[in-house]
Amino acid sequence: MSAPLRVGAVIITMGNRPDELKALLDSVARQDGDPVETVVVGQGVEVTGLPEGVRTVHLPENLGIPGGRNVGIEAFGPGGRDVDVLLFLDDDGLLERTDTAELCRQAFTEDPELGIISFRIADPDTGATQRRHVPRLRASDPMRSSRVTTFLGGANAVRTKVFEQVGALPAEFFYAHEETDLAWRALDAGWLIDYRADMVLLHPTTAPSRHAVYHRMVARNRVWLARRNLPAPLVPVYLGVWLALTLVRRPSAAALKAWFGGFKEGLTTPCGPRRPMRWRTVWRLTRLGRPPVI
Repeated sequence: MSAPLRVGAVIITMGNRPDELKALLDSVARQDGDPVETVVVGQGVEVTGLPEGVRTVHLPENLGIPGGRNVGIEAFGPGGRDVDVLLFLDDDGLLERTDTAELCRQAFTEDPELGIISFRIADPDTGATQRRHVPRLRASDPMRSSRVTTFLGGANAVRTKVFEQVGALPAEFFYAHEETDLAWRALDAGWLIDYRADMVLLHPTTAPSRHAVYHRMVARNRVWLARRNLPAPLVPVYLGVWLALTLVRRPSAAALKAWFGGFKEGLTTPCGPRRPMRWRTVWRLTRLGRPPVI
C-alpha cells in the first residue's frame, strides 16, 4: 500500500482574532491520522503564542488574501510540494469533525483527477449554511455534495499538484474571486472540483456586502476574471450578465457607486496574464451546471 497523503494547512491572520485562531489550531491538531503540519501567515503582524510545532511567517504588510495564502503555500516548498494536500482555513473558523483531514486523504487517493475540495461552511450556533457558501447555482440544498466549478476560499483543500501545473492564486486580486480564477485554470487543465457537505468548517455568519470596499473589489475582480480567463466572445456576455444581476439586486446608492468604480477599474487597469480557457472547458463548465457567463 502507498503511504498516506501528506496534509498541511495554511491559515492567514491579521492578528485580531487570537482566541478564534487558537480554537482553529486546536481543531487542526485533533485531526485523525498523521499530524497536519500547519503554517500561520501574519499579514502585517507578528503572530506569537501559538502551539508548539505551528510554524509562522511574518509579512511586513497585508498582501491580501490570495497573496498571503501564496506565501503560505511556498512555506511548504516551491508550489507546496513538500506536502500532497493543503487545507486553507479562515482564522475564525473551526473544523467541526476530527476526520476531515482523513476524508481529504481518502477523496484525493480514490480520485486522481480530483484537484480541489470545497468544504461546507456552517454557522456554529444555528448550523445553517448561507446560500452564498454553496458554490453552485442550485444551492437550495447545502447538504447535497456534488461536482462544482468553483470553491470557497477559506474552507477548502487543494492537491498541491494543481499549483505545480496551473500556478498560484492571483495575488493582484487582493480579495474576491481569486478562488474562481484558480478553479477555472484548474478545470481547463483537466482537474475536477468537489463540494463536500460532510467536510464542515464552522464559521460565524457574516455579511461582507456591508462594506463599500467589498463592492469595489467584487466588481473589479469580476472584470479581471473575465479578461484573464474567458474566450474573447464571452467576455462582454459575462460582464453584461453580471451588470444586469447587480442592478436587479438593487444595491444602495453608495454600494452601486463603489461597484461601478470597481467595474471601471477592472476595465482600465492591468489584470495579469491572459490565458483564455479552451472552448471544451466552456462546454465542461456548462455541463457541470454553470456556464461561464454567470
